[in-house]
Amino acid sequence: MDDRSLRELELLAVARLYGLDARSRSDGDVPVASAPSGAPVEAGASRGAAVPARADRPAVRDRSPGEVAVPAPAPACAPEVAGIGTMDWNALKAVVRDCNRCGLCKQRKQAVFGVGHESAPWLFVGEGPGADEDEKGEPFVGQAGKLLDGMLAAAKLQRGREVYIANVVKCRPPGNRVPSPEESAACAPFLDRQVDLIGPKLIVALGRTAAIRLTGQEVSLASLRGRVHAYRGIPLIVTYHPAYLLRNLPDKSKAWEDLLFARRTMAAAGT
Repeated sequence: MDDRSLRELELLAVARLYGLDARSRSDGDVPVASAPSGAPVEAGASRGAAVPARADRPAVRDRSPGEVAVPAPAPACAPEVAGIGTMDWNALKAVVRDCNRCGLCKQRKQAVFGVGHESAPWLFVGEGPGADEDEKGEPFVGQAGKLLDGMLAAAKLQRGREVYIANVVKCRPPGNRVPSPEESAACAPFLDRQVDLIGPKLIVALGRTAAIRLTGQEVSLASLRGRVHAYRGIPLIVTYHPAYLLRNLPDKSKAWEDLLFARRTMAAAGT
C-alpha cells in the first residue's frame, strides 16, 4: 500500500473517531473535505502592528506556504496592566485570580485562567467560562469540553501535552451571555501575556467571540474560516465553538475541515 493510500485510511479512521457521518462515495474516496489550496490571507503588517478592522477588507492575493499577516493585537483602548510584560506564570496567575478590572468579578466563584502545557505548540482560545468551568476552575469541562476533547483526539492532540486552552475572558458572564467589548478588553492583557509566555506555533479561535477578538474583524465566522490569519505574529485559524456544534451537529464536518486545515498550516510552517 502506497503512502497516499495509508494517509487516506488514516484520515478516514480519524473522521470516524470524531463521529462524522459517512457520505456516499466510491471506493477509495475519503469523506473529508479540505479548504482549497492557496486559501487567501488577510493583508497585514509587522509583529505587533495594528491593522484597522474592516468588514469589507478583501484578501489581496493567494497565500504562499507559511505566509501570514498580523491584525490588531488587542481590542481598542484595552487597559494596561502594570508590569505585565515581565510577569512569569505564577505572577500572572496571581493577578488574574484577584482581578477586579470589570464587573464579571462580582459573581464569579473563581477566575478560570487556562489549562495545558505551558510551552504547547497549539493554543485554543474560546469565549469564556460557563457554570461548570466557574465551579471547577478549568476551561471546557462540560459537554462542550467533552466535544473539544474528541476533536483534539481526532486530530491526535491532547490537552496538557501539545495543547493549551484559554478563553477571551477569565470570569463567567452572567447567564453564559456573550462577553461585552469592555469585558474582553479588560482581559486582553492577560490573554496576550499567555500567548507570549506559551509561544505557540498555531492559534485556533473557537467561535465568533474569539475570532473577533483575535482577528479584529467584526464579520461573520463563516467569512473568516478557511484562511490563515495571524495574531502577534502567530498563524491563526478560525473555527466553530464546541457549544455551537452541540446545537448544530451538521456543522461538525465543517469544524473537522478546519482542523485538517490547521494541521496542514502547521505542517507548512515546518512544525
